[in-house]
Amino acid sequence: MMRSLWTAASGMRAQQTNVDTIANNVANVNTSGYKTQQASFKSLLYQNLQSKSTNNAGDLKPVAAEVGLGSRTAAITSMFTQGELLATEDPFAIAIEGDGFFQVRTINGELQYTRDGNFIVSPTANGNLLCTSDGYPVLDTNGNNILFPLNRVATDVQIDDNGRIGFAGDDGNFQPLLNNGQEVRLGLYQFNNPAGLHKEGNNNFSVTLASGDAVAEQGNATLTPSKTHQFYREGSNVDVANEMVNLIVAQRAYEMNSKAIQATDEMMQQANNLR
Repeated sequence: MMRSLWTAASGMRAQQTNVDTIANNVANVNTSGYKTQQASFKSLLYQNLQSKSTNNAGDLKPVAAEVGLGSRTAAITSMFTQGELLATEDPFAIAIEGDGFFQVRTINGELQYTRDGNFIVSPTANGNLLCTSDGYPVLDTNGNNILFPLNRVATDVQIDDNGRIGFAGDDGNFQPLLNNGQEVRLGLYQFNNPAGLHKEGNNNFSVTLASGDAVAEQGNATLTPSKTHQFYREGSNVDVANEMVNLIVAQRAYEMNSKAIQATDEMMQQANNLR
C-alpha cells in the first residue's frame, strides 16, 4: 500500500508543476512577444512484481507483472508559434512576422534575443539610441547600436518590411539611415531549435547548445526571411480558452491522485483495525 502513496504523491507534484506552467501562461496573456509554455511528463521506474514464468498448464506467460512508480516532469517547452499583430501608434513598435528574433546587448555586453518589439529611444551624445524598455541597445545586422540623428523627430522614422531603417524625405520617398555609408537594418536571427533557448526573463533569451548558434537572416538564402511591421507589436500566443481547458484537466488529475492517497489511507486504516 505504501507504493500507492508515493506513486500518487509523484502525480500530484507533476500536476502542480502543470498548474504552475498554465498560471504563468495566463499571467503573460498580455505580454508582448510571449510564447506559451507546455509541460510534458514521463513515467518513473517500474517495479517487477513477477518475472516471466509458467502458468498451471506449464505454458510460458508472455508478459511479466510490472507496476509503475508514478510520473515526473520531463520538460517545459516554449511553443514559438506566431502571435497576433496588434496595431499601435508608437513609431518604435516593431512586430516580427516569421521565425526571427531581434538581437540586443545587455549591460554586461552579452548578446540576447527577443521577440518583444516595444522599443524606445534613449538620448545620447551621439544621437537617439534605439533600445528595449530595459535600456538594452537593439543591434543592426552588423552588431552595432542603432542611432537616430538628434535633429530627426520620431514621426519621421520609417521601417520597411525588410527591416531597413530610414526617414521620410521632403519628397515623400524613403531615405535610408546610413552608418559608414551602409544602410542600417534591424538584425534578425533564427535558431535551429528555438525551444532550446534559455529564458533570461524580461522577454529575453540566450543561446544554448540545445538551441544552436544564432543564424543571421541577412544574406542567408537558406532561411525564410522574416518581415518587420512598424506601428505593430506582437501579442502573446497564449490561447486563454485552451489554457482554461488544460487547467481543468490538471485540476482533475491532481484531484484523482489525492483520491488515490485518501483511498490508500482508508485501506491502511481498515488493516490496522483488524482484530
